[in-house]
Amino acid sequence: MLRVGHKRQRALILALLASLLLWNLPFGGLVLYPFKLLATWLHEMSHGVVMVLSGAGFHHLEIFQDTSGVAQAKQGVSAVGRAAIHSAGYMGTAFFGAVLLVVGQTRTGARSVLASLGAALGISAFVWIQNDFGQTATYIGMAVCIAISLVPSERLAILVVNFIAAEACINALLDIRVLFRTEMVINGVIVDGASDAHNMADATFGTHVLWAVVWLLWSCLCFFIALRIIYLRHSGQRD
Repeated sequence: MLRVGHKRQRALILALLASLLLWNLPFGGLVLYPFKLLATWLHEMSHGVVMVLSGAGFHHLEIFQDTSGVAQAKQGVSAVGRAAIHSAGYMGTAFFGAVLLVVGQTRTGARSVLASLGAALGISAFVWIQNDFGQTATYIGMAVCIAISLVPSERLAILVVNFIAAEACINALLDIRVLFRTEMVINGVIVDGASDAHNMADATFGTHVLWAVVWLLWSCLCFFIALRIIYLRHSGQRD
């Protein structure tokens, strides 16, 4: 049990170090591009899930080549519903990234995560994603996830899931930086005051900076809890 636990711990450490290193290398952005698109998909799908739960309905989403994205509801809802929808993107990405970190530490868990993620990508591309680039990228992601879930190598599945989870958590933290600005870029177009944080402030109270800080703290908390759970689990295996 100790040796297996160490292998999984090494996979997590390697994934985190590789993610941080690639963010600071000239070619790192190219390597991380598919994972950034996946983080965008997680973000927009988090909006979509809460749209359904709030009664707003999930009309469609689009993912663009510059890694931006939008999710569109079918109808309006109350201020509480709007607040939940606006906060879902950043909070959902951090939460799901943390869940992937925790669940993907075992062979069965890693394969299940990849297969489930592949299925979710495929369903979303067929049902909700409307633009050509978004559909193509999502179908490719589906194929890759399912293919890796079928590869016999346990280490590969665990490493890939850890890397996906690490990127989701790191992107959830880094993407919040754009919320501190007064403008953002969606599909190459500069839009003033259209961020989730601005919309959240309009639907509730405070400023976009306040909500950016709140979501940043939430992302840090999710990441910390996930790492803590993994640490305690490995400590229990050593005992």
